[in-house]
Amino acid sequence: VQLQASGGGLVQPGGSLRLSCTDSGFNLSPYAIGWYRQAPGKEREAVSCISSSDLRGYYADSVKDRFTVSRDNAKNTVYLQMNKVTPEDTAVYYCATDFVLGCRGMFHGTLFDYWGQGTQVTVSS
Repeated sequence: VQLQASGGGLVQPGGSLRLSCTDSGFNLSPYAIGWYRQAPGKEREAVSCISSSDLRGYYADSVKDRFTVSRDNAKNTVYLQMNKVTPEDTAVYYCATDFVLGCRGMFHGTLFDYWGQGTQVTVSS
């Protein structure tokens, strides 16, 4: 598994950004894909997750109604659409997966096993 997150950058408060997570050699469709973030001096935080079966999205309270997770299995890609971003969203964002855990396990505090490199998101004017 070699997940690769991309799409980060500098965005103004209130703006939007779309992150992507893909794997060039591993089929992601049977597995839940989660997004985590880590800001300087803070612990890694579960942000969002999309299940493999019913494509249901799960969200941290801090991003609910602003972020939307989706997946395109034909492209083997998962997206995190970030809207109405605030400086508090500044962090390195990681996508991750697990062969056993689903999204509920992720939001119960268990880290997924397989991680990609992060992509930096900076929200600043």
